[in-house]
Amino acid sequence: MHPRVLALGVLFLFSPIGSNALRAEAPLPPATIVVFNRGVAESVELAKFYAQKRGIPRDHLVGLNCSPNEEISRDEYEATIAEPLRRVFKERNWWTVHDSTDGRSSVTANSIRFVALIKGVPMKIRPASDYPGDQPAAAPTGNHNEASVDSELSVLGFFSKQISGAQPNPYFRSYRRISEFEGPPAVLLVCRLDAPTAATVRRMITEAIETEKAGLWGRAYIDGAHNTALGLGLGDTWLADIREQLRKAGVPVIFDDDPAIFPDGYPMTDCALYFGWYASTVAGPFTQPGFQFTPGAVAVHIQSFSANTIRSENANWVGPLVTKGAAATIGNVYEPFLQLTAHLDLLSDRLLHGFTFAESAYMSVPALSWMSVMVGDPLYRPYAVWLQIDEKGGDEKSGSDWQAYHKFATKNGARPGAEFRALARQFALRTRNAPMLEDVGLLEAREGNFGPAISCFQQARVLYTKRDDILRVVLHEADVLGKQGKPKNGLDLIRSVLRISADAPAAALLKKLEIELRALKPAAKQ
Repeated sequence: MHPRVLALGVLFLFSPIGSNALRAEAPLPPATIVVFNRGVAESVELAKFYAQKRGIPRDHLVGLNCSPNEEISRDEYEATIAEPLRRVFKERNWWTVHDSTDGRSSVTANSIRFVALIKGVPMKIRPASDYPGDQPAAAPTGNHNEASVDSELSVLGFFSKQISGAQPNPYFRSYRRISEFEGPPAVLLVCRLDAPTAATVRRMITEAIETEKAGLWGRAYIDGAHNTALGLGLGDTWLADIREQLRKAGVPVIFDDDPAIFPDGYPMTDCALYFGWYASTVAGPFTQPGFQFTPGAVAVHIQSFSANTIRSENANWVGPLVTKGAAATIGNVYEPFLQLTAHLDLLSDRLLHGFTFAESAYMSVPALSWMSVMVGDPLYRPYAVWLQIDEKGGDEKSGSDWQAYHKFATKNGARPGAEFRALARQFALRTRNAPMLEDVGLLEAREGNFGPAISCFQQARVLYTKRDDILRVVLHEADVLGKQGKPKNGLDLIRSVLRISADAPAAALLKKLEIELRALKPAAKQ
């Protein structure tokens, strides 16, 4: 096995999560550069727009004369992207470089830690043959030298000729801001502000900045695959861990562990977070004309070629997700293998703890010089303001329903499960908090407490005012009634709703559930 691959295995198995809490943050704009394509007009304009919005110094804008294509050769990457950037880092004294007597260079100090690649800069490096200095190793990873431009740039300062296999990520599982990171100073956190249209990129920038002011609020939708074949259970483990993280933070969660993805027409409202897998291209609710993420949303679908292109609004996952309103996502340009893709539980955890999108994304991925692309504003901190809310405390009832649930969970999250659910239900009823009631109902249903679950769903139905929210709760309630042995009650509920909502996108799901409940009727005790 090639040393590069072996080191990656050791890192993956034994890297601990650091114990240091977040300290006073270092200024982010001075540590950021913006890289654009001089030959693409919209790339030039978007670079200026982003730098102005984030207060990034003008001399931190770097224009390249490179191809406008998404995929380039290894020689093109070296000649038009890597070497020009190395020269700029040296000329502008961003790097302190030590040149040894044997001709090797190493970065001993680095004032730049964040890189924003702008739409128009190539994204993929196709496989190369006979690359000087490369030492291909055994499959499945050591014989691959294709990569994302972004992931290669993250190790730009390593000056390595080894392009086959994956480079171990020393920042993986870290719990330190990159400004406090004690690992190799050459590591760069490279993100991409890219989308099918320039207008979408502008929206991603402005909504990320606006969302930071009040925080990212809304509901999380987690779509497991319930698939343990060939080691794929690891992905479901990540998603199950995210569910628990978000519950403790008071984020309402819709968790689906059926093998199929969320079905077409599913009433997915107020979607601030989405984590799922494993469909080859965008499908389900995201194809509905009226679907839109909450501004500032983070949405990731695990799939081997989720970022094979970002230029299409309908192909793969990354392009469609940002088109539908997501501000940040992660994808893969070629096959990454599941263990080397972003560990979504780490991504979610670090975002919740106030780290930037770039920091959180790179803390979550074990491999550099590999296949991942982080799409979004690298400086975006969707949950930084939550830390201020937690420090100030205050009245649990103040703010929106989302904020009230978060404050309640922060205060009461250490209580035993049954006690927490009982108190949460009382609080939600007292404050007329429909999202909280729905979430507590799902918690009760998960524990097999069907009576309390149905009661929560009934109360939430009364309080919700939007049709899709009501229909989603009806789906929960009718399903639980079937599990409780009362399919007739579920049928009556569905039929009453269909009489007034037959034209809703969710109507087909209600009819499907109706058929399933009818099948239960002969064996049910009424």
